[in-house]
Amino acid sequence: MRGKYTEVITLVLFNLKRLSILLILLLLVSATGFAVLTKTGAIPNYLEIEILCPESEDTSRENPYRDPGGVVDLKPIIYLYPQEELSINVSIDYSGDLFVTYPEYKNGWSVTAYPDGKIVNKEDGKEYSYLFWEGKNTEEIQYDMTTGYVVAGEDTAEFLQDKLYEIGLLPKEYNEFIVYWLPQMIENEYNLIHFATEDEYHNRVGLDISPEPDSVLRVFMVFKKLDEEIDVQPQEFETFRRDGFTVIEWGGTELKD
Repeated sequence: MRGKYTEVITLVLFNLKRLSILLILLLLVSATGFAVLTKTGAIPNYLEIEILCPESEDTSRENPYRDPGGVVDLKPIIYLYPQEELSINVSIDYSGDLFVTYPEYKNGWSVTAYPDGKIVNKEDGKEYSYLFWEGKNTEEIQYDMTTGYVVAGEDTAEFLQDKLYEIGLLPKEYNEFIVYWLPQMIENEYNLIHFATEDEYHNRVGLDISPEPDSVLRVFMVFKKLDEEIDVQPQEFETFRRDGFTVIEWGGTELKD
């Protein structure tokens, strides 16, 4: 009799052990994903389970401004360097749609700026490093991509350090530029890089600043992924001098097929 009870208890414990392992494995399966669990060296030989969960529908919301066919002006940021503490109003004359700004753009920005580049937004009283906006242009834009530079993806960081410094950006400025753009460029076989001219960028994106700055540098990079090298005409740039109240802006866009 005792032997029969022992056999029953052993069977119950055996099944409880299997059930416990099954429950642990089920907890590892995402409620919205799918997983296939099979025996491994870490799972007892008597257990072989296949668990299939239906794939969830892709609920990610596409940003209509970042679709492959869109022409988007990405992350233009504006640094303000007055010679002394100064109250400044900044507005953008843009034919497209602004879809993100920081701080919030309310028919312009009204700020207090300092020589070290610190900006205090009067609307919220908070401190910012620069003014930021992004938008989608509603007009057809033609860039002269026969001029510029063809750079191997792996050489992009060094190229941008040298070229942006040559154009007039300081290390703090070009490092922030590179941190933003490099992840989108480094894995390309080659990048065709063109810096927009006044007609291509300055004249279509107006920057109104009061009081008027003494020196303004606006850098807008246009790049396109390439699978092989092509010949283009290198661009040349005039030396930029920071005299008096200085404003620096950089941004860019990617052209896609």
